[in-house]
This record gives sequence, structure tokens and C-alpha cells, in this order.
Amino acid sequence: MASQHPYLTASIGPSLLRLATPNIIAMSFMLIAAVMEAWFVSHIGTVALAGLALAFPMFMLMIMLSAGAFGGAITGSIAQRLGANNRNDAEALALNGLVLSLFLSTVSTGVFLGAGQLIYSFLGGKGAVLEQTLAYSDSLFWGCTSIWIANTLAGITRATGNMWTAAINLVAGSVVQVFVSAVLIYGIGPFPEMGISGAAIGVVAGYLFASLLLIRYLMAHCPELKLKFTSAKIKLVSMSTIFKVGILSSLNPICSVASVIAMTSFMTQFGAETLAGFGIGARLEFLMIPMIFGFGTASTAMIGVNFGANEIKRAYRIGWTASLFAALLVGSIGALFAIFPEIWIDLFTNVAGVQLVAKSYLTIVGPFYFLFGLALCLYFASQGAGRVLWPVLGVVFRLVIILCGGLMLIGYNITEPSYFYYLIAAGFIAQALTSASSVYFGAWTKGR
Repeated sequence: MASQHPYLTASIGPSLLRLATPNIIAMSFMLIAAVMEAWFVSHIGTVALAGLALAFPMFMLMIMLSAGAFGGAITGSIAQRLGANNRNDAEALALNGLVLSLFLSTVSTGVFLGAGQLIYSFLGGKGAVLEQTLAYSDSLFWGCTSIWIANTLAGITRATGNMWTAAINLVAGSVVQVFVSAVLIYGIGPFPEMGISGAAIGVVAGYLFASLLLIRYLMAHCPELKLKFTSAKIKLVSMSTIFKVGILSSLNPICSVASVIAMTSFMTQFGAETLAGFGIGARLEFLMIPMIFGFGTASTAMIGVNFGANEIKRAYRIGWTASLFAALLVGSIGALFAIFPEIWIDLFTNVAGVQLVAKSYLTIVGPFYFLFGLALCLYFASQGAGRVLWPVLGVVFRLVIILCGGLMLIGYNITEPSYFYYLIAAGFIAQALTSASSVYFGAWTKGR
């Protein structure tokens, strides 16, 4: 019976910590891999590091769409079916979610290979920085199918409650990424020196390895469901179930990345050093997402099961508990780097001008990361409930504040980057207030 599912009866706090731990470990390894990538690239020079900073928001957009928006929609949808003891529908959703991710990866490849130069030029890229950005982006998006597939398969695995399995396979992928990146960036042994392109190929290789491991597990070793390519059928109804939640959810990462893109565009007017320094600071924001993701995906699965079993009050308690955990985690990190910014900055550069810009970013924005953690985890929790409108509106408000505020500063000829960073802090406040107040006042139960 559905009431026998452990997510329906286990203590909320300990269960969240138990489920979130493998996700946080996996995402921490992915964080380390991303930091190592930037560290490798920094040895090429400031221009290459600036190129990586310009491409990084687009890379993270794809990660957030594949793992967060559509991956979260897949996790929540499958978890609801498992909570209602409907294994057949869960397996159908798994296959159809995979087909949908293949389609979306094809779209991603087409967009960035066809319009990459236009996109990055619009963001302010030019000259040598633009060349480095395109070298990274083209190599990455040629192989981005591996990223979409790996994150989709991990989302399916998390829906079954097997968090450690998803985590271990993603960690294995991160290890492969670091190894391949180092070899190809510097041309170690018989391999050619590929520079920043080698970093992108390393990312693709890591996710490809994780995909193969996860496919093997879901086809042969997962007790809760099996990924079937023969007997299962592709159904538009199943895909639409995922798509309607995923497409609305996708506005969250799109607006989040658009906020960074807007700020990146504003920073380009101040030169390569300012852009590189901003990129170092903004990278921390993006790399906090995996930490929030750990609690977020745990809450998505638990809330999905509880909604499937009509345990709505318990679902709310799970959402609030997970979000508070996430806020405390990233808030502590933000406070640490606000007080001691050199801990983070010295990992990437010793150029004084770049260090100064990055320090300004961390000291201003760092104290507000706890609000970012709260809002983003509520977004993931809302995916489990299938109600994501208000958390999405929260991030839209954040974008409006940054975009309109930045244009005003440009209009008044403000040339000090720190003024722009206060807009990021204000955006976090607006996003958190919108998300938290909507959930508190019953957004998840509207229409039920």
C-alpha cells in the first residue's frame, strides 16, 4: 500500500539529511571539478579565464535546465506515481522523460552552434575573449547530449529513493572530467594541447561516463523500476505531464541565468579584469546551486511521494524543513567568504585588479546567500508538489530588479562595479520573499 512507503512515515529532518547527503557529496565533487577546470584555465591566462566566465552562464543554464527544471519535473512526476503504487506509469514516465531530454539536447546543440557567436557578442564578448569563449562553448555543445542524458537518468534514479546510486555515478563522472580536462588542456603524454577546448571536452567525457553507468543501473539493477526500451511505449500524454511542469520550471533557471548574463553584460564595459573578477564571484553563486540541489532534490522526491499519497500537510513540513537546511548551509558559506574573500579568490588569480573586483562582489553579495538558498530550495520543493508558478515569479522579480536597476546605473554613468552588486542582493531579497510567502499562504494546494 502507498502508506507503507518510507517517505510517508520516516522522521522528516533525519530523512532529509540522509537523502541530501549523497546529493551534496556528488554536487561537491562536481563543484571541485568546476573549480579545477577554472584553475586549469587560469594558467592559460586572464583572457582565457574571462572567456570561461563569459561562457559559464550558458553552461550552467544547461545544467539547471537538465538537472533542475526538467530533471526535477521528472523526479517529482515519477515519485508521485511511486507514492500511489503505480509502477507502470512510473516506468513510462522514465522512458518518455529520456526521450524528451534527447530532443531538448538537440535543440541546445543547434542553438549554441548556430547562434553562439551572436549570443556571446550580445553579452559583450569581443576580440580574444570572444575567441576563447567560442572555443569552449562549441566543444561543449557538440557533446551536450551526454549532459542532458546523465542528469535525466540521475533524476529518475533519485525518484526511486536511490540517492547514493545517483551520487556515486555522478562522482565517477566528475573524476573523469578532471582527468580528461587536465590531459587535454595541457597536452599531457600523446594527447594534443587543446587549451580551453580541452576543458569543455573533459566536461562532456565526464557526463558521458556517468550516463553509461546510470543506464546500466536502471536497466538491470534498480528494484523500484526498470528503464525499458522494448516493451514501454513513447506517449505524448506522459511527455506532456513532464513538459508542462518542466517548461514552467525552466523559467527559473532561465531568469537566474539571465540575471547573471545581464550583470555580465554590464561588467564587460569595465574591461577584461573586471569581467574576470566578476566571473570568479558569480561562479560561487552558481556553485552553491549544487549544494541547495542536494536538499532540493531530496525534498522533491519526498514531497512527490506524499502528494501522491495525499499527505499534503506532511509535504509542507518537508518543504520548509529542507529549505531551512539549505538556507543555513549556503548562508554559512556566503558569510565565510564575505568575511574572508581571499580564501575563494586566491584559488583563481593573483592579479590585483581581478582580486579587488571579486572581493567587492563577495563582501556585498555573500551575506545574502541564505535568502538565495531558501528561495531556490522552495522552488525544488514546489516541483514535488507540481506547483511552481510563484517560485518562478520570484526569480522573475529578481531579474527585473537587476535589469532595470543596472540600466538606470548605466544611464547615470555609474562606473563603480560595486553599485551593481547591491542589485544582486536586492534581487535575492525579492526572490525569497515571493517564494516563501506564496508557499506559506497555500500556493501548493490551490486548485486541489
